[in-house]
Amino acid sequence: MARRVLLIEDEPNIIEAISFILSRDGFTVHTHEDGETAMDKVRAQRPDMIILDVMLPGKSGFDILRDLRAEPATATLPVLMLTARGQAKDRELATRLGADVFMTKPFSNAEICAQVRALIGEDSPRGDVARDATA
Repeated sequence: MARRVLLIEDEPNIIEAISFILSRDGFTVHTHEDGETAMDKVRAQRPDMIILDVMLPGKSGFDILRDLRAEPATATLPVLMLTARGQAKDRELATRLGADVFMTKPFSNAEICAQVRALIGEDSPRGDVARDATA
């Protein structure tokens, strides 16, 4: 069964890029664009991990992360925070609130895939690299 990633992002180009690269890497990607209703989507989708933009309409990614960590059902859900603002104070706040990874835009495709695999506990896409390393 493919691992499910919920991408909470409002920029269409970023949604398209991340959805494409993660789908190609074997993940099922669901998307959501509104901060205000993001927790409802998380509860309905029950993803294996979340990629969460900081700046969203309705509610910030920081507020959503705070909500995720406050609910027992989502408290340990892996979260990769994504932002166009890479200021130290943003990184510190994300860490303090419980983000597992904080990544700035622009990002490399390989870096996104590697971080998602690491957070979900997969070493390689569909196991390809692991098989090659032992062959």
